[in-house]
Amino acid sequence: MSTVLETTLASTLGLRVIGITCITNKATGTAAGRLSHDEVTRAAATAKSAFTRLVLSLVEGL
Repeated sequence: MSTVLETTLASTLGLRVIGITCITNKATGTAAGRLSHDEVTRAAATAKSAFTRLVLSLVEGL
């Protein structure tokens, strides 16, 4: 969640910024049940491969 503050400061300092996020759970109150750490961990594991490829391709393109 601090990404916004960090991005704002970096931009103010003249740095180029890109933001990438992986949403691993629904916000509190939007899911039918209670949020669980296991669900977040499973979602992150599911996205890991594709997310890694995305980040590596972006870095290689710099």
